Amino acid sequence: MADYRLETSWRPVENSFGRLTFTLFNLSTEPLSGFSLAYTTETRVADNHVCDGGSLKRQVAHFHEFLPPEGLSVRPGGHWRFTVEGLTREPKHVSAGVKSAYLTLAEGRHVPVEFSDLHLEGRDGGAAAPLLPAGSVPDPYSLLPWPLLLGLKAGELPVILYPAEKTRPDAIKSLSLVLALYQRLYLAANAPFSLSAIKGGRAIRFATESSIAGSAYELRFTAHEIVLSSADEAGRQYGLISLAQLMHGARADRERFKFPNFGTIADQPRYDWRGCHLDVARQFYPVADVTRLIDILAWNKLNIFHWHLTDDEAWRLEIKAYPALTEIGARRGPDEVLVRQLGDGAETRAGHYTQDDVRQIVAHAASLHIEVVPEIDIPGHGTATLLSLPELVDGQEAPDSYRAVQGYPNNALNPAVEFTYEFLGKVFDEVVALFPSEYLHIGGDEVAQRAWLTSPLCSALMEREKLAGTPELQAYFLKRIKAMLSQRGKKLAGWNEVSHGGGVDRDGTLLMAWEKPELGLALAEDGYDVVMTPGHAYYLDMAQAEAWAEPGAAWAGYSSPEHTYAYEAEGDLPEALQEKMRGIQACIWTENFVSRAYFNRLVFPRLSAVAEAAWTPLTRKDWDRFAAIVRMWPIL
Repeated sequence: MADYRLETSWRPVENSFGRLTFTLFNLSTEPLSGFSLAYTTETRVADNHVCDGGSLKRQVAHFHEFLPPEGLSVRPGGHWRFTVEGLTREPKHVSAGVKSAYLTLAEGRHVPVEFSDLHLEGRDGGAAAPLLPAGSVPDPYSLLPWPLLLGLKAGELPVILYPAEKTRPDAIKSLSLVLALYQRLYLAANAPFSLSAIKGGRAIRFATESSIAGSAYELRFTAHEIVLSSADEAGRQYGLISLAQLMHGARADRERFKFPNFGTIADQPRYDWRGCHLDVARQFYPVADVTRLIDILAWNKLNIFHWHLTDDEAWRLEIKAYPALTEIGARRGPDEVLVRQLGDGAETRAGHYTQDDVRQIVAHAASLHIEVVPEIDIPGHGTATLLSLPELVDGQEAPDSYRAVQGYPNNALNPAVEFTYEFLGKVFDEVVALFPSEYLHIGGDEVAQRAWLTSPLCSALMEREKLAGTPELQAYFLKRIKAMLSQRGKKLAGWNEVSHGGGVDRDGTLLMAWEKPELGLALAEDGYDVVMTPGHAYYLDMAQAEAWAEPGAAWAGYSSPEHTYAYEAEGDLPEALQEKMRGIQACIWTENFVSRAYFNRLVFPRLSAVAEAAWTPLTRKDWDRFAAIVRMWPIL
C-alpha cells in the first residue's frame, strides 16, 4: 500500500465545465511538506482557471503538477484539499478522472500515490444498463460475421473435422494454421480439427474453383463429408474459420447452437478494407498482446491491421538511422525528456518495437491474410519526434506559439526545415523495408490552426511558394511526402485532414474519414478513395453508454454496441461514388486503456460489430443473433 492516496470529485457549476476537488491523504507516519503533486487525466485544466488551496506549477497535455500553499505541512493522518475551476471540457464518465499520480518530495524523490475513480457530486449519474441482450438465433449456427447466403439443416455434432484422403499439402497447411489459431484463442477448448482421420469425425474435402471470387468460399455439407471450395488461400482460410466457429458454438452451447449435416454456405466479404487500428504510442502493448489482437482480427475475418506507431506521447519503432527516437522518444517519466502521460506513475515507463519484433508481427499477420499498415504520424502529433531530434526545430520560432488539439505546444514537424525531409527519407527507407503493405499511413491530422506562423523559415517558404496559412503549408509538405513515398513504391494513406489546403494528388491516396460521416461523401466527391472510421460509431475508446459509471472518452458522445453494429457507413453515398469507398475500420485509441480490463470492456463486443458490418450485407445483419453469438468470442 502506498503512503499517500488521492481522492477526486467533480461538481457541475453553472456557466462553466464544473469544479474539480482534490484531496491528498497522508497515510504515512511522517509529516509531508515541501512537495508537489503530479497526476495525469483527460480532464485538463484550462489556461484560464482558478485554483483555491494550491497552484498549478506546470501542465503538458494530460500531465498536471500542483504545488500546495507555501509552508503547508500535512500531518500523518491529515490531508490537503484544493479545488480547480476552469476546465477544457466537462467530464462525462468515471474514467475522466485521475489515471496516475505521484509526489515529488523535497529531496527530489518520486513516490507513488494511490487514487480512486472520479466521484460525481450534486447529481445522479444514472445506472449502467447491460451492453448486450440475451439474443436469439433463428438459425442455430455460431457464425460471425454472418455469411452472405446460408441454407442448412442441423444434424449430429461430429467428434472432430479432418482432411479427406489425398488432400494437398497446401490445404493441410491451411487447416493446421487455423487449428493453431483456434488453440491460441481458446486455450481450454477441445480442438475442432485433426490432421489425421478420427472415428466419429467428418472429412473436409478441399476444391479449387476459379469461378469463386477472391477471399470468398463455399461450404457444402453432407452426412459423410464437407466440401470447402475457394479460389485462393484467403477464401480457404475464411471457410476453415467458419467451420471452427460452427464447431465451437455447437460444443459450447449445445442447447442453442448446432452443427449442420446438410446444406450450403456461400460467403464473401462486403468490403475489401476491413480494418482495425491500434494506438501503441499512448499505451505500449508488448509483442504478445499485438499478436493476440491480430489473432482476434483473423477470427473476425478482418484483414487490415493499422498500427499507429508514433504520436506526441511516444515513438515506438526502432529506426537504426536515428536511435534517439526510441532512446528518448519511447521513454516517459519524472526525470525523462518526455513527461508522464495517461497511466504513467512515479517510475519511468518505456517500450518500443525492435525491427526484429516488427518482422515477427508482420509475418504472423501475413500468415493469417492480414496486411499491416504502419502509421508514422506527421506533420502534427510530433512532440516525441521533436524532443528526440531538436535539429528538426526552427530555433527562431516562438517556443509556445500555438497549442495542438490535445494540449501540446509546437508539436508539428516544420515543412521549411530541410532536414525534415532528409530525416523522413531515412525513416521511410527503413519502414518500407519492414512493411510490405501497399500503403504507408502518414497521419496528417490535427495540425493546429496557427502552426508554423511564427517560424521565420516558414514565412520565407510561404512567400517563395505563394502559400497562405497553415493548411497550404501542410499541403505543400504532404505533396513532398507523397512524392517521397511514390519513389519508394508506396501509396499514401492518411486521416481526412490530408485534404486541407488543397490536399494531395488523388491518385493512389486513401483517406480515412473520422471527424464526421459527411466527410466521407465530400472526400469521395473530391476524388479520394475513402475508408470510413467515424468517431461516433467506430472509435472504440468512446464510452458505450451515457451513464457516469461507463468508462471511456466522451468527445464524440457515446456509442453502444447496438449503435456500432447498426451504423451504416455508406450512408447516402450515391451509387456512382460507391467504388470510392474502400471499406470501414475500427479505431482503438488508448488514452483510456490503462488496464487490460478497460481494454476488454471498451473494445469488445464492438470490434466484432464493426467486423460484421465490414463483411455482411445490411440485409443479412441481425442484432439479436449477433448478441447471442458474440458473447462466445475471444477477448485480449
